[in-house]
Amino acid sequence: MRFMIIVKATPDSEAGRFPDNPEPLFAAMAAYHEELARAGALLDASGLQPSSKGWRVQYDGGKRSVVDGPFTETKELVAGYTLIQTRTREEAVEWSRRFPNPIGEGVRCHIEVRQLYEMEDFDGLLKDETADRFRQIGVQ
Repeated sequence: MRFMIIVKATPDSEAGRFPDNPEPLFAAMAAYHEELARAGALLDASGLQPSSKGWRVQYDGGKRSVVDGPFTETKELVAGYTLIQTRTREEAVEWSRRFPNPIGEGVRCHIEVRQLYEMEDFDGLLKDETADRFRQIGVQ
């Protein structure tokens, strides 16, 4: 089972600002991710640049348009993620409980955790040939 731990953006992260004393936060994040790696649960992790350096593709019928950032609704933006793989949902919950506060200890915030779809979740929905195409390119 794969899960994504999603760190929400803040006005500071959207401005590209780090905490005044970033070392304790980054040290805690490094220790947490080292533990995940030792346990074989870490698949990937990264912080994201502010939305001012990104874009969105909007779909309207058959048309696509590119809209450059920044985006104003900070609460809807993602600042970073950690992708983990566990045997059970309960194990993922325990790992997420241990995730360091991404804003800094003592500051109110939240992270979001979402389970990823696996190819087996689409059994019976996709034709075998379509599912095989995804498997051939390495989609789990």
